Amino acid sequence: MNFTGQDCVTLINMMSKKIENHREHLTQLDSMVGDGDHGVNMETAMNKAATAVTALPDPIPSLVMRTVGAMLINDMGGASGVIFGSFFRGGSRKIKNESHIDLDKLILFMEGGLAEIQKRGKAQVGDKTCVDVLVPAIEALETAVSQNLPPQQALVQMADAAEAGAESTKEMVAQFGRAKFLGERSKGHQDAGATSMALILKTWAECGQTL
Repeated sequence: MNFTGQDCVTLINMMSKKIENHREHLTQLDSMVGDGDHGVNMETAMNKAATAVTALPDPIPSLVMRTVGAMLINDMGGASGVIFGSFFRGGSRKIKNESHIDLDKLILFMEGGLAEIQKRGKAQVGDKTCVDVLVPAIEALETAVSQNLPPQQALVQMADAAEAGAESTKEMVAQFGRAKFLGERSKGHQDAGATSMALILKTWAECGQTL
């Protein structure tokens, strides 16, 4: 299983559609503890990112991901734009000039994205952010690769770990964003940003089933 540049373009379009389909759910989650605009902002920015990468004349994976990162930072704005943009931009640096993304390179991409997010925001596991999704997802993918599981199965395990990570944020007290000011009252609500990241990784697994 290898994601070529054109496969990555397809992937981003699928991610855009996934976020669009879950816009209302993301908005509902964000309205509980935040501004209530996460779903709309994610949808708008991912749609623009999908349009931008589709127009690339000669896409390679790192260029596709770097383009997405720039679009999210510039067009989404706010803390979420920086966080999600940093994920794609940080990851793109780890796969620079590669012609494809296999599972080993995907791990490098995700590790690079996680490192950039943590460099920007300092969040750790347990802080009720997308870090709570990325860390278990990376660990699950590393385990699957070490066990020589089929690529499609490895991606499913990654996505399942990501979803479980997002769900785990329900019982956490927020340490960042507007939800931070709610203190203990932020418990019981799943983090919208973590949910978006889980959807992004789920889409990666779904796209991988076709390769």
